[in-house]
Amino acid sequence: MPIESELDVSQFDAIIDAAIAEDLGQGGDITSRAVIPPDVKFAGVMAAREHLVCAGLPLAEHVFQKFSKKIIFEPKSRDGSHVGKGYPLAYIEGPAVELLAAERTAINIVQHLSGIATLTRKYVAAIQGTGAILLDTRKTVPGLRTLQKYATHVGGATNHRMRLDDGVLIKDNHVAVAGGIAEAIRRTREAGLTDVEVECDTLEQVAEAIEAGADSILFDNMSVEMMTQGVAMVAGRVPTEASGNVNLKTIRAIAETGVTYVSVGRLTHSATAVNIGLDYEPHQ
Repeated sequence: MPIESELDVSQFDAIIDAAIAEDLGQGGDITSRAVIPPDVKFAGVMAAREHLVCAGLPLAEHVFQKFSKKIIFEPKSRDGSHVGKGYPLAYIEGPAVELLAAERTAINIVQHLSGIATLTRKYVAAIQGTGAILLDTRKTVPGLRTLQKYATHVGGATNHRMRLDDGVLIKDNHVAVAGGIAEAIRRTREAGLTDVEVECDTLEQVAEAIEAGADSILFDNMSVEMMTQGVAMVAGRVPTEASGNVNLKTIRAIAETGVTYVSVGRLTHSATAVNIGLDYEPHQ
């Protein structure tokens, strides 16, 4: 997933268009049209109302541009930057009716993505120096995966599987249906698949997966002690990943077991939106 400088905002058009349609309804912004003459301009500052890691500013600009090409959006920060309470994120000026109609959708996106990036940065800091790499997961809000994974990347995580066709991960239900780990791996090879990761709940499964030729091992909901033993069993032959019940209190000890990766679903399914506002301010 690209950082801001590489971001093609048009790839998110479907999500943004759906969000705009959801907010406008059939009649559009009836309040703004009733209260504000069509030739009046609005100028204001989008600002952080708490400490946060910024994510989604190019997307907010894209939202405003969809309402009017006359809206000027001047970023005062950039995605990935840590900003303090009260810090300006962007100066926005243009036709008031169109700008205010776009406001909620644009701010919702930045609040949500910045919340994810802010939480992700905390997890990155928690494992700093261990050598472990933070991964996100597919535990995302339906329809918003690409946006949410952009935000985790901005926060410092590495994107894991984007979709089911983006990598092989043999999980417990696959093993149960196939009749065993070795058989499940054999079938993936027969299907011409590579880079096969196997989820293991026990050390016996770890041994079986290594013997069967797994390309990476996922330690699922194991204790720190079990993961330490598992890392020793793997002995660097393949990458290892820790997953399950990982939080800010537990992640450091998990990373210190020597696993290659730690995946955290909370980055996307439990991040709280940060507080961002747009206030009328006619002069920069």
